[in-house]
Amino acid sequence: MKNPPGADAAGDAGSLPLAADADGAFPIRIARDGVWFYRGSPIRRIELARLFSTVLRRGDDGRYWLETPAERGTIEVDDAPFTAVELAAEGEGRAMVLRFRNNFDDWVTAGPDHPISVTFDPASGEPSPYIRVRDGLDALIVRSVFYELVDIAASVRRDGRRVLGVWSDGVFFELGECG
Repeated sequence: MKNPPGADAAGDAGSLPLAADADGAFPIRIARDGVWFYRGSPIRRIELARLFSTVLRRGDDGRYWLETPAERGTIEVDDAPFTAVELAAEGEGRAMVLRFRNNFDDWVTAGPDHPISVTFDPASGEPSPYIRVRDGLDALIVRSVFYELVDIAASVRRDGRRVLGVWSDGVFFELGECG
């Protein structure tokens, strides 16, 4: 027996009446930790959140959109729509290749098309590292994976400063300045 429409975000795709409101927004939010919510409740069926992630786009204005052939609407994203939850490193130095698994079990190789970037909170100095997954969509690299990156990072001199960074697919990605 199906749940009534919208009654349980853990239900199947048929139980989520996905229709944009008058402002063109869907009642979906992606939390900083990568959990997807529908009307305030976590979407417990990973297959459903994964399906939504395949139609996720980011507009030139920075807003996130779900676009299907039948519907189009914005969603709320607290930070990045994905999280990078695992790192696989092969090789050393400039020959190193870094692969990241996201929260939907997709793998991406850091390189020219999938850069790693780090922003720093101006007040706390806390880093927020990301890897580009596709088409302007990033994955927040979770803390434990970031620590793994820092552990394999090299200290180099760039533009008169000492920086910590990693190589992947022939590209050097700066993680931060060395003290």
